[in-house]
Amino acid sequence: MHSPHDPYVRVRGAREHNLKGVDVDIPRDVLAVFTGVSGSGKSSLAFGTVYAEAQRRYFESVAPYARRLIHQVGAPKVGEITGLPPAVSLQQRRSSPTSRSSVGTVTNLSNSLRMLFSRAGDYPPGAERLDSDAFSPNTAAGACPECHGLGEVHRTTEELLVPDPSLSVREGAIAAWPGAWQGKNLRDILDTLGYDVDRPWRELPAEQREWILFTDEQPVVTVHPVRDADRIQRPYQGTYMSAHRYVRKTFSETRSATLRAKAERFLTGAPCPVCDGSRLRPEALAVTFGGRTIAELAALPLTDLASVLHGGSEAARVLTEDLKSRIAPVVELGLGYLSLDRAAPTLSAGELQRLRLATQLRSGLFGVVYVLDEPSAGLHPADTEALLTVLDRLKAAGNSVFVVEHHLEVVRGADWLVDVGPGAGEHGGRVLYSGPVAELASVAESATARHLFDEAPGPAREVREPRGWLTVGPVTRHNLRGVTARFPLGAFTAVTGVSGSGKSTLIGELTEDLDGVGRLVRVDQRPIGRTPRSNLATYTGLFDVVRKVFAATGTARERGYGVGRFSFNVAGGASSGGGRCETCQGEGFVSVELLFLPSTYAPCPECGGARYNPDTLRVVYRGRNIAEVLDLTVEEAAAFFADTPAAARSLGSLLDVGLGYLRLGQPATELSGGEAQRIKLASELQRGRSAHTLYLLDEPTTGLHPADVEVLMDRLHGLVDAGHTVVVVEHDMTVVAEADWVIDLGPGGGERGGRVVAAGPPRRVARAQDSATAPYLARVMP
Repeated sequence: MHSPHDPYVRVRGAREHNLKGVDVDIPRDVLAVFTGVSGSGKSSLAFGTVYAEAQRRYFESVAPYARRLIHQVGAPKVGEITGLPPAVSLQQRRSSPTSRSSVGTVTNLSNSLRMLFSRAGDYPPGAERLDSDAFSPNTAAGACPECHGLGEVHRTTEELLVPDPSLSVREGAIAAWPGAWQGKNLRDILDTLGYDVDRPWRELPAEQREWILFTDEQPVVTVHPVRDADRIQRPYQGTYMSAHRYVRKTFSETRSATLRAKAERFLTGAPCPVCDGSRLRPEALAVTFGGRTIAELAALPLTDLASVLHGGSEAARVLTEDLKSRIAPVVELGLGYLSLDRAAPTLSAGELQRLRLATQLRSGLFGVVYVLDEPSAGLHPADTEALLTVLDRLKAAGNSVFVVEHHLEVVRGADWLVDVGPGAGEHGGRVLYSGPVAELASVAESATARHLFDEAPGPAREVREPRGWLTVGPVTRHNLRGVTARFPLGAFTAVTGVSGSGKSTLIGELTEDLDGVGRLVRVDQRPIGRTPRSNLATYTGLFDVVRKVFAATGTARERGYGVGRFSFNVAGGASSGGGRCETCQGEGFVSVELLFLPSTYAPCPECGGARYNPDTLRVVYRGRNIAEVLDLTVEEAAAFFADTPAAARSLGSLLDVGLGYLRLGQPATELSGGEAQRIKLASELQRGRSAHTLYLLDEPTTGLHPADVEVLMDRLHGLVDAGHTVVVVEHDMTVVAEADWVIDLGPGGGERGGRVVAAGPPRRVARAQDSATAPYLARVMP
């Protein structure tokens, strides 16, 4: 029996995901880093076991109502864990941030600024004091009545709604209308109302065109559909909705990202004419502090905001000091270029996590375990030292800091190292080493040790001769002011610079319209889906091949099961012929609403996560049913489908980018941004393009162990050798050293960035004078 003062968190028999009955002891009150190749099981140990068990114990201590819901979520697969304090998780999995979420709301800094204006602002003569709520665009008391606190009004025009006026309504002139039955229904209603749906759009009278597109009327008419020979269609009551009304309604109400994106194509956003984009009521904008409105202060970079906050009265002094002390850790983490009104959806996963980390520094918690997921993601090497200082401060406050990390500088800064491996998926799941960093050197099978202690640069790569140049600019956008940059064609270019220097803005200017581009492929880190229904197999098209294989089995043919039977998106039930489990509607999970906490997913109580009904699961191919095939890793599936060419090509591309450890049916919600990006890259690679393509990648090494970076770089260099052009935004200096051309932006972030500091082959950039990147690049140059 361990004493209550046992200084270790002791894990026994951890079997979550690919962990093979792991036993490990990790000291408390230290900075402990979990390392290993992607898919080795380090996140399963840190998050899936240690954090999940701490969360379960917390839930066990709350109300019986909550406990009942928690039992649905399930406990981690582990024998026992002793010495475990309460835990706080800071992960990179992002919930869908809304346009109303901003840097200010994520950090709670907006609350403090609103309090300052409410209590210590300068009000116009005779104006009554406003509550802090009146300074928030997210409340009825503060939101501008015209744009409802969004800062933008969305309008549309006839040119957007009808891009080709030579078509008739029947031929699809109104591009903004919905497809399929609903669009046909609107056409039939117009026909019934007496409009000519067969005349080219441009020949219709102007007042008719105006009414069809923009009326707010919604007349209801009896429609007599044109009879098809093969089916009888009865008359029905149809309600007309103008194209403008349909687009606005879809844009504001739909929960489908695809439908919203389609509606957005027919709208133009412009600053609200009433509040001029500030999102607030006139009463709130009449109040100033230091001569500025709250909207003007919220638009300043945080470094500038801290410098203009000076209190006069006692209340102002107390509130400004509090604000400045809250801003300090955000600036320290290299995020001083952000402003409070910067929308959360425009932030990278790494930026979001560091903002939450800065907020935790002020929380005053002690005696807890912080579990962090790659806090160095998206960080320039110059900012890594500040990150280590912040992690040390959390530790010094009396906390344990457990970090899943690939960045070698963070690994070197750890007090304790847990190395998981040796490989990914089935080849991982063991703790190779747990102890002080230096002693990992003696562990022969550790991929981490090879990179951590062997600092000799690799052989110098021959710099390729470009076969042409792309010129971008002059660009004036965000913090870029009149910037012109040249990108070599048929070469590998790395764009570098500290966070906020303008890298993503610059490569955003590379479009298919530029001379010499041809085809452009943007491979970003956005999720491949936001629900468990979207997964690796569906995204890559592999699932179509798998379903055809099952539909071709003898059992499926006997029972009359077609390809649709094996889709978990087709409704089940005897009459429909669908094969999914109807309890979870084919998701394999049910959403558990926790009311006072974020909702979470739990395995379906009916199918246990299999997604299908029992009849469908009785069909087997080579001894496995469809749920068991979806449970295979990419590596296992490559062997299983070796003689099915369409599947083998897709699986081979996934293996090439180092994703052999992922399961085919792994839900999109469980994938990191880096994994999502590599799945997109694999989908591109399997197409085998011969025409010249420009590939744009934003930090492709995020979430990758140095051993996996080598695999990815081989693939990217292979694309360039095949005649394509690759441009990456990158912080990993070993990748930058291998480039043919480097464009370094800076010298700082935000206002202090936005210009090209140096451009040329890596060797030349490594000698640049006022570059923040040069000294770090020089260290790894062969």
